[in-house]
Amino acid sequence: MQPRNMSMSGVVDLAAVKAAGEAKQKAEKARAEAARTGGVAPTRLVFDVDEAGFQQDVLQRSTEVPVVIDFWAEWCEPCKQLSPILERLTREYAGRFVLAKIDVDANQMLFQQFGVQGIPAVFAVVAGQPVPLFQGAAPEAQIRQVLDQLIQAAEQQFGIVGVPVQDEGDEGAEAVAQQPATPYDGALAAAHEALDAGDLGGAVQAYKNVLADDPGNTEAKLGLAQAELLSRVEGTDAQQVRKAAADSPADPAAQIAAADLDLVGGHVEDAFGRLVETVRRTVGEDREAARLHLLELFEVIGADDPRVVSARGALARVLF
Repeated sequence: MQPRNMSMSGVVDLAAVKAAGEAKQKAEKARAEAARTGGVAPTRLVFDVDEAGFQQDVLQRSTEVPVVIDFWAEWCEPCKQLSPILERLTREYAGRFVLAKIDVDANQMLFQQFGVQGIPAVFAVVAGQPVPLFQGAAPEAQIRQVLDQLIQAAEQQFGIVGVPVQDEGDEGAEAVAQQPATPYDGALAAAHEALDAGDLGGAVQAYKNVLADDPGNTEAKLGLAQAELLSRVEGTDAQQVRKAAADSPADPAAQIAAADLDLVGGHVEDAFGRLVETVRRTVGEDREAARLHLLELFEVIGADDPRVVSARGALARVLF
């Protein structure tokens, strides 16, 4: 049985939860302000990529934000029609995705690896996995629809929500950093205190109260995920849970329960690896249950944690 006042210090502390929430809110506000004022710096969202920089600029970045790839060439007339539309939409979406431009004449290996049949061709990379989008100079309405579907899939399947578009030194980011206290600061502080004191029921309810009025409050979402995790493992027989998981490797319920114990015990990679393997072994509703629970555990740790980034990539490999 887990003690009533057990700590999550081995996994993520309350300060990290609060910092992650503030960072996410800052990113959202920076995007909104940049989109409103047209102040997005295009070089941060639209960039050229070659074979040498592909690993870092595309594959690694795709664990934080969907990377749309525009395969083009100077001699390609349809490319000259499509590229400006893609670049304008990239700025308009303000960090929901970024645009990597690849000159096929200078990067034949990438051209061949993606199996491009002709240009212009548009692909995406999400969590390290390539996704074909469309070929040819498509109309803007169709492009928007494809981009919306890409963004939705990235968020729902991998929890990837994009990146802020301004540096900490930019005026927009500085203004966000100096924003006044929100009406929920007191309620969040009380929820954090309840969680730290081991009052899990009180913490869960307090976070839910904030989310009832402000469904997008990231700090409350992260705190609720942590409180619910602790509630799930409280009072469980760890030995029995682990035996059930060992006896039934394809049982999602048994693996989910064991993954929760792994995470509370600070064995983050083990928890993630267990659920990724469960997704690989199962199909249908069982697979979906394991996948969704894995995304919930990502919320507990935080999207920027390298262990989450690695697990997202592993999840993508078993899904595609």
